[in-house]
Amino acid sequence: MKYQIRHLLHISASREKVYEAITSLEGLRNWWTIQTEGRAEPGGIIRFRFGDMGGPDMKVIGGHAGKQADWECVESPHGWKGHRFSFKLEDHEGKTRLKFLHDGWNEQDDYYAMCNFSWGKYLESLRQYCQTGKGEAFGSPGYRT
Repeated sequence: MKYQIRHLLHISASREKVYEAITSLEGLRNWWTIQTEGRAEPGGIIRFRFGDMGGPDMKVIGGHAGKQADWECVESPHGWKGHRFSFKLEDHEGKTRLKFLHDGWNEQDDYYAMCNFSWGKYLESLRQYCQTGKGEAFGSPGYRT
């Protein structure tokens, strides 16, 4: 059985703004990690690094402009290789509803729990970035461990 991490949140920003934040290198650097490089278009590889901990390489595998972005992890020092990630966006009562999915977990162990917590933290950073222009990406001046 495979397990998933799921989050649902509402962001007081346009769907276009949120989509830009999850599909551009500049956007990703502002809410996830400042150490983001690569090609963010379909078929491209985005390399996310978290200092000495390393980080995953994600292949952009699809999505729909303004509505969804999908990645597959193609390299990871932390066991994410083969995991899939989806960011689905909908308009909802004047806000953008984001449905996040991290799929591919074999068990719900302590590492799963830690990653679930971290995704919640970074998705809140995404919300703050979209709403105020300032997120708490890893390595940024406002980042708190």
